[in-house]
Amino acid sequence: MSATAPVTPQRILQLVNAHQSSRALKGAIDLGLFTALGRGSATAAALATRIGASAKGVRVLCDFLVIAGLLQKHGDDYSASPDAALFLDEHSPAYFGSVASFLLGDLRHNFDDMAAVVRKGGTLLDGQGSVEPNNPWWVDFARSMVPLMTPAAHFIADLVTRDYPADQPLKVLDIAAGHGVFGITIAQRHPLATVDALDWPSVLVVASENAAKAGVADRHRALPGSAFDVPFEADYDVVLLTNFLHHFDATTCTRLLEKVHAALNPEGRVVTLEFVPNDDRVTPPEQAAFAMTTLATTAAGDAYTFAELKGMAAKAGFRSSEMHRLAMAPQTVVVSTK
Repeated sequence: MSATAPVTPQRILQLVNAHQSSRALKGAIDLGLFTALGRGSATAAALATRIGASAKGVRVLCDFLVIAGLLQKHGDDYSASPDAALFLDEHSPAYFGSVASFLLGDLRHNFDDMAAVVRKGGTLLDGQGSVEPNNPWWVDFARSMVPLMTPAAHFIADLVTRDYPADQPLKVLDIAAGHGVFGITIAQRHPLATVDALDWPSVLVVASENAAKAGVADRHRALPGSAFDVPFEADYDVVLLTNFLHHFDATTCTRLLEKVHAALNPEGRVVTLEFVPNDDRVTPPEQAAFAMTTLATTAAGDAYTFAELKGMAAKAGFRSSEMHRLAMAPQTVVVSTK
């Protein structure tokens, strides 16, 4: 008979102290620590000179990051772990620091009083929460989140463009376009694709800048306003609903999907990107845990299961829905066909 594992408070203490890990990471990013290590391994004293900090402070921070797995230590020298070198060095093409800084910035304040959030059953933010009209938070989001969304954007572009020959026009509506990377990537892949990007005016400035950088500005049109209020054109081949439905209750989502359904041509599809938990709502862990984000930041949103998303689409008139789990990101693509 195997001995019963002892019951300890270790897991509780790890959660209690979890804030130290996230704040240490943000501090290292703000100091440019990982970028400094891109010049080569160094002692705490040498790193302190590179980033303009105290040697003691750098030594304690670096040791903490070694324990966290983001740095390696050999004798007195520190170096970046492979993932930190790839994603946290500002000179890396895969730099992820803007994403981490955004998520570790003002967003965290929504979690300060979780007891009150749970009592209310939604965000403590005024009005509609994070989707309050013209919320400047979304400009920061658009400027910060491209590295996180790029893998999903390529997956969606592959999924969409494979069914449309290069000599056939492809009309796309990108709802809540934000940075615009989803529609822009499709336009880069398909020479006759045109994209209508819908979002608040200040956010569309970012999307338009990114479209110009990508060389598709002539096929990328800005549609300022709310997805619920702006009239949609007809005969779209594809409508993109990326990271949007989780902000609203199921009734509101269905109402929007009805509007999308009417805007599609007879064979059109809506492509939804979301954090989609299994029916048990605790797996996969990253997708299921996103429900906590929706609770703290939205008035009535949720992390919806595939069955729920499929049901909303069916109520809106879509005849079928299929799910694609992403291997390179903790999200799921749902394609619903008219």
